[in-house]
Amino acid sequence: MTAEPQIFTRALTAWYRLNARRLPWRDEPTPYRVLLSELMLQQTRVDTVIPYFYKFLERWPTLADLASAHEDEVLEAWAGLGYYSRARNLHRCAREAALDGLPRRPEDLQKLPGIGRYTAAAIASIAFGERAPLVDGNVERVLSRLDGLEADPRSKGGVAALWARAGELHLGFDGPPGDLNQALMELGATVCTPKNPRCEVCPALEMCVGRARGIHLELPRKVKKRPPRPMFAVAGLLDHRGEILMGQRPRGGLL
Repeated sequence: MTAEPQIFTRALTAWYRLNARRLPWRDEPTPYRVLLSELMLQQTRVDTVIPYFYKFLERWPTLADLASAHEDEVLEAWAGLGYYSRARNLHRCAREAALDGLPRRPEDLQKLPGIGRYTAAAIASIAFGERAPLVDGNVERVLSRLDGLEADPRSKGGVAALWARAGELHLGFDGPPGDLNQALMELGATVCTPKNPRCEVCPALEMCVGRARGIHLELPRKVKKRPPRPMFAVAGLLDHRGEILMGQRPRGGLL
């Protein structure tokens, strides 16, 4: 039997209020700061992101400031974070939204470059207080274990079940939607971790179906991906009187 939504969300958000990490984008969750943090945090650790977050805010305090920057300046400031398409998408978002600001509804946010279903819901709920459920890797793990969900979370059925469950949790929740979403992500990041979860301090310990069945460490169950395909390429280095000729790679292609 799955956890009753109101009991779970009440316990979860009470835990979050006491245990949430102090993160710079949480102190002042403006739309620009949330957008910046969410794009930087894609596939990147929090500790790595924090200094870049401060650097961007110092250099471009507002969305309009970032919009007026040259793309090369943004890419230079991003250097070291990797996945440079995120920097380009951030810059394009700033240019498209500089005049009227970021839209508040998830469906409108998804029309912006690089803003998918999860990121749109995060911005809408945290920055604008919209009731927008979300599922990221941490939430996927928390809900899979909480409900003992054994479907592959990347399968069509698994995706549908997880997003439906996230939506169900919001229906009976009367607090700030952004708090609920951040509490779910925080639980996955700090307690309900992939390896060695700290079940003894989890606010959902008594409600966790996966733990009751003894399968929580196996969840979420993911079908193994195909092994990576080796790629071979040829590169040249042009040395002219001790100087190296460099060119900017095209936007398309690998890496």
